[in-house]
Amino acid sequence: MKKNILVIPGDGIGPEVTTWGKAALEKIAEIFGHEFNFEEALMGHAAIEVTGEPLPDETLEKARQSDAILFGAIGHAKYDNDPSLKVRPEQGLLKIRKELGLFANLRPILLFDELLQASSIKPEILRGTDILFFRELTGDVYFGEKTRSEDRNTASDLMIYHRYEVERIAHKAYQAAQQRNKRLCSVDKANVLESSRLWRETVQEIAKQYPDVETEHMFIDNAAMQLIKNPKKFDVVLTANLFGDILTDEASQIAGSMGMLASASVGESTGFFEPIHGSAHDIAGKDLANPLASILSAALMLEIGFGLKEEAKLLVDTIDQVLKEGFRTHDIADQSTNRFKVLGTAEMGKLVLKFLSQKLINS
Repeated sequence: MKKNILVIPGDGIGPEVTTWGKAALEKIAEIFGHEFNFEEALMGHAAIEVTGEPLPDETLEKARQSDAILFGAIGHAKYDNDPSLKVRPEQGLLKIRKELGLFANLRPILLFDELLQASSIKPEILRGTDILFFRELTGDVYFGEKTRSEDRNTASDLMIYHRYEVERIAHKAYQAAQQRNKRLCSVDKANVLESSRLWRETVQEIAKQYPDVETEHMFIDNAAMQLIKNPKKFDVVLTANLFGDILTDEASQIAGSMGMLASASVGESTGFFEPIHGSAHDIAGKDLANPLASILSAALMLEIGFGLKEEAKLLVDTIDQVLKEGFRTHDIADQSTNRFKVLGTAEMGKLVLKFLSQKLINS
């Protein structure tokens, strides 16, 4: 297989972790005889510093020409501390989603048994959890009209959805549910929000086309509570942009750390694959970041983007082996015990590549 992959390291710890996501893809190509051609491009704060734009035209053009995109992270404390800045890194991420038509964000909550103790939730509650989130990505308050009064004392963000936006992601979620445990939970706030009433009404209509899938509707506040109380009750979760952003970050506690969760943003063509953690500037350059989410994002690229299920499974199984043998990064290590071997970003990345080669030899 021959594929063109665009790597966008982004900001903060993005370049550190993306190095190992790319290296994992290179090793997979070497093992299985694929040809992956890589290019790099700027986005976010890194792009603003060089071009003045969070998403330069050159990056967007490279993205359109690629078969898949491996992304790192976006954001900088400079913008967090000054809300008045008009040009912001996150604008680049929102724009590339819109321009590439990346309307569905898939976030699998993949729970490794070795990390049950890394979560603040009791292991007996977590064990057996397997959730796939479908978060709508190009509508909602993130893209609705935004206003600010002249005296700067009043602000509004329009929460807007069109029926077709709900329909297209609902179909993807139901199709995924048919391949899993045939259960789908649609999360909204239909008791208060008109946009959520449109969401629920549309999902109810789509559900009729998938009679083999059990559908449940749940308000966002209850869903947030149930996710921690009884995560095993969920299989496929379908929700809007804002609610999905919040719920999937909350779900990182199930996996033990944001550093363990990957995501895929897809539409009809080029896919966008990234860890869900942020730019984490407080640890950038300190060799503390967890590269496993970036490597798991590479696995999602192989499976969802390219249909290479065997290659993706090898990557996931390799990470499982690394964890079983007691290797950890700082975010998933229990500091109260000396049972684990705590590694930095580069050491963990190199170890995954080493184990990857060994697994192939042993097989």
